[in-house]
Amino acid sequence: MFAQYAYDDTDWYALHAAPSLEHFFGTDSLGRDLYVRTLVGGRISLMVGVLGALVAVVIGTLYGAASGFIGGRTDRVMMRILEILYAVPFMFLVIVLVTFFGRNIVLIFVAIGAIAWLDMARIVRGQTLSLRSKEFIEAAHVCGVSKWRIITRHIVPNVLGIVAVYSTLLVPSMILTESFLSFLGLGVQEPMTSWGALLQEGSQTMEVAIWQLVFPALFMVVTLFCFNYVGDGLRDALDPKDR
Repeated sequence: MFAQYAYDDTDWYALHAAPSLEHFFGTDSLGRDLYVRTLVGGRISLMVGVLGALVAVVIGTLYGAASGFIGGRTDRVMMRILEILYAVPFMFLVIVLVTFFGRNIVLIFVAIGAIAWLDMARIVRGQTLSLRSKEFIEAAHVCGVSKWRIITRHIVPNVLGIVAVYSTLLVPSMILTESFLSFLGLGVQEPMTSWGALLQEGSQTMEVAIWQLVFPALFMVVTLFCFNYVGDGLRDALDPKDR
């Protein structure tokens, strides 16, 4: 929008150009329009953050709800598995996966999401333990409703409030993780970019072109704050007790 350049267009006569009416955010070391690249990078970072959080929410919610509702030996085994997984250096694992399988954007958000569901599982399990003795759960038992149906139709909807709040905090965490990988050069591949990749490029040229660091950082900080503040609103909207 309002841009006349593509994210990979180069202008060899405008290397490190300062912000102007032609290039709103200036250009980078290859003469590419930083305004367009910031928007494209935001799209990639948000996609990784949202999809990674979605993967973590789905796995963590179902795992935690099943563990808390079934209880007994099954719950103890599932919690021991969770504790073992906590001991795995997941950031190192993600770096190894990216190194072996290439910098594939799909792999990045799946890998990031797959390492972030552990906390979600513990939170949902705690909520489920407090719900399974409620009258509506016992009534469902008496009516012969299956355990899986109770989990999906009664337990999960009643933990959506806390899940929504935690997921809004999870998205910024996913964005920061992707940015960290991109900063290390393990993120998206050129000419595609992300906020992390732009920050990495901007940190190398901040002495001669500070705007290459300022604009992506500003967009990223504002986005992180927005996700952090939206949690309370989602909690109130999705909490069944308020309906």
